Amino acid sequence: MFAVAQFMLAAVATASPDKADNSPMAAEQEARNDRAGPRHAPAKNLPVPAELTPEVAAAVAQPYGSPLWNLNAPNAAAWHEIVAKSVAVDAPKLAAARAALGVSLTPTTVGGIPAFWLEPNVVPPNHRGQVIVNIHGGGWVFGPGESGTTEAMLLAAHGGYRVLAIDYRMPPDSPFPAALDDLVAAWRELVKTTDPRHIGVEGTSAGGNLTLAMMLRLKAEGLPMPAAIAPGSPVSDLTKTGDSYATNEWVDNVLVTYDGFLSRGIDLYAHGHDLRNPLISPIHGDFSGLPPAIFTTGTRDLLLSDTIRAHRKMRQAGVPAELNVFEGLSHAQFSLTPDAPDAKEAYGEIASFFDRYLSR
Repeated sequence: MFAVAQFMLAAVATASPDKADNSPMAAEQEARNDRAGPRHAPAKNLPVPAELTPEVAAAVAQPYGSPLWNLNAPNAAAWHEIVAKSVAVDAPKLAAARAALGVSLTPTTVGGIPAFWLEPNVVPPNHRGQVIVNIHGGGWVFGPGESGTTEAMLLAAHGGYRVLAIDYRMPPDSPFPAALDDLVAAWRELVKTTDPRHIGVEGTSAGGNLTLAMMLRLKAEGLPMPAAIAPGSPVSDLTKTGDSYATNEWVDNVLVTYDGFLSRGIDLYAHGHDLRNPLISPIHGDFSGLPPAIFTTGTRDLLLSDTIRAHRKMRQAGVPAELNVFEGLSHAQFSLTPDAPDAKEAYGEIASFFDRYLSR
């Protein structure tokens, strides 16, 4: 390292004057960053990456648009009204998407917990007898009933799996640990009839958080683990710790900032519990012995660091783990547009990962 530094200093000393950046911006930034500490960056525009497909570029270019990022409500009744309106909007869209993708939906219950089976018209022979459990996202607040089955639909369509989507309880009525209790209850029942070596677990955003927390809970209770997991852009640390909470703030066009809806969803879910509790912020748990994992995120994701840190911690614990990072995408954007190429690619890669670890 010292030799490299010496070489760089020598190169600077011998550089020709016409190659130096003498712009006012360079001088200003050098002055602002002339000592150790926080990095001060100038305001700048971030163009849409030129190599993206039109569908993905449109998602990257869209304005904050959705009011979700800064939602707030004064009481439980108001939250219920907001969620109900979102369900009314999402349900017809999901029905149309299932028809287009050739996926069926069947309500069920598992261990007393409501759930849905999402199945492709044809299950490939190598996936017969296998199940993927889906834990939907939505900031622990959104996605009740059928409205929480988008990810399960994509896994069924692009992965060719039978997917069991768990309709777990959520705040404001049922904060932590209600969701985990439901997931474990459903899991206990599922493994009575399906070998856990034939099961994978997938969840994005809050669902990624719950995927990791569920594994820690299964481990603590001595219950069998699934063969593999796929946490997508997981909220692995609810304490606003991580570089991308600063670098991607106001760049991510889905979550936008920790201090918007994300922090309110966290407050509703944690309900006064210590945010460093590993079952709330899994990054503080022991990842040794957890199943192999594939993580998915994007370069503009506010939770890029949450995803990277969880991936690194898996590898440090000796757990096989992969990381997929999509160019230009904001939080969970790979799962938000069912017919976009990035959705097909992301869930196809998740399926390929499961193929390596789920026994047949």
